[in-house]
Amino acid sequence: MITFIELLVNGISIGAVYALIALGFVVIFKATEVVNFAHASLLLVGGFIIAKTHESVGFWPALLLGLAGAAVLGALIEFLVIRRANVVNHSVLAIVTIGVDIVLTTELTRQIGTEVLALGDPWGSQVLHLGAVNIPLARIAALLAASAVIAAFLLAFKYTNWGVAMRATAEDAETAALMGVRRGRVSMGAWAVAGALAALAALFMCIFPTPGLDRTVTATAMKAFPAAILGGLDSTTGALAGGLIIGVTESLVSGYQGELVFLGRGLGDVAPFLVMIIVLLIRPAGLFGTRELARV
Repeated sequence: MITFIELLVNGISIGAVYALIALGFVVIFKATEVVNFAHASLLLVGGFIIAKTHESVGFWPALLLGLAGAAVLGALIEFLVIRRANVVNHSVLAIVTIGVDIVLTTELTRQIGTEVLALGDPWGSQVLHLGAVNIPLARIAALLAASAVIAAFLLAFKYTNWGVAMRATAEDAETAALMGVRRGRVSMGAWAVAGALAALAALFMCIFPTPGLDRTVTATAMKAFPAAILGGLDSTTGALAGGLIIGVTESLVSGYQGELVFLGRGLGDVAPFLVMIIVLLIRPAGLFGTRELARV
């Protein structure tokens, strides 16, 4: 029972981090209808900036630099690549983001090399003892920070002018433009927000009990893609639900790998994708996605 509680708490905390990444996918998709496969490289950029600057400026300023750097890079990708691409098909733009991801990831992994970079977080390897249950403080910090950021985003999405413009663009882009909504500004803002969310997720993905930032982080980050698909690419609530489902599933399956060895080794790594496939077979639009209806 103690093991189950520890795995559950761990799964919820990492699920909240996955939700941050999934929310980035959703924000960009709602603003531009483009699936951003360069999102993992934005995460790597944010983590790399934090790792390289925390010793000279301190952890909290380095975190701000990481958030700002990833946000600026996201805005630049939108302005220099997505907006300039002379294509109408959003599937082509999604392929373009794959190219962007390859370029950025290749250069960053070259810079990192075989190193494992520490991010200088203040929690270290401290563990909170609740009776017989041991929970790393970093996991608790991840859960609290992710919950606060997601709540702030949902409030801003609902009540601010930017949020209204985003929802109007997602509902009907052409009508929103005719009503004075600047689609370019909304799109750039969405990419910047997604970049900042990715950088924050990078922090909590690369601290204890993880050894640090290395070249494999992008592969780990892509586990959040099933969370976005599972919840529905056009649903902010779905990103949260999908992240938690994927996080808990991965944690429990990995934790009980010994009892599930008959299904093969490494099941925890593929469990998120198996859950995604099962859900999509039942609900192709995801748990909270909008179903497209056609009148015949």
